[in-house]
Amino acid sequence: MLASNLTIRPLFEEAATVDEPCGLAMLFVRNPIERAAPGQIVFFEGDRALHLFVIREGNVRICRQLHDGRRVITGFLAKGDVVGVSFKNRYLYSAEALDNVSFQRQTKVEFEKQLLARPDLRPMLLTQLCDEVAAAQDQMVLLSCRSAEERLCSFLLARLQKSMAQGCEPNVINLPMTRLDIADYLGLTIETVSRTITKLAGQGILSAGRRHEILVLKKSALVQRAGEDEADGDDTVDDAPRHYHH
Repeated sequence: MLASNLTIRPLFEEAATVDEPCGLAMLFVRNPIERAAPGQIVFFEGDRALHLFVIREGNVRICRQLHDGRRVITGFLAKGDVVGVSFKNRYLYSAEALDNVSFQRQTKVEFEKQLLARPDLRPMLLTQLCDEVAAAQDQMVLLSCRSAEERLCSFLLARLQKSMAQGCEPNVINLPMTRLDIADYLGLTIETVSRTITKLAGQGILSAGRRHEILVLKKSALVQRAGEDEADGDDTVDDAPRHYHH
């Protein structure tokens, strides 16, 4: 069932602090903004899929529960992402707040109704679904064919792209999740994640930034360690680190 202790506030109370929505987020704009504290569940795996959600602020992890009770994290979502899209009657995963999250929900029926009235937005939904399929395929390759170092470096590069899209400096990786979350997502132990980050820092590839941040000092080296195309590392990040006051 949907979490019942989420805080709900009328939209007009948030207008001054939340950016104007665009894309699929426009289909949620008339609904109240809800809040979830770190660790709160937005919806549970197996619940009836009656709503879709758009994240307005904060970060969410999506995960599934195995039959033996273990949790598997299958992705991380952030501001602007639409979550809960399902062609089945049940949610295929749970969504849990990583930090302070604000979001809006829309009934599945109303979402489909509005989408029919906005044909210009339909390709965006298709693009999101295609992106999710591609991400799932990439994750299978990552877990089955790559070493621990390659997995972590690929993850950090993906987070770097996400952080840049969110307006961060081009060498700043925003990591709102814990190292345990990263380990679960990559199929590693937390010790392996910590040891690999320390190794990369010792080699001058990464450096500690502010809280929940890592600085990339040598992107081309990070790309090579990820086993990806070296051309992806040809940018202004290398040898030009930014400095922050703590």
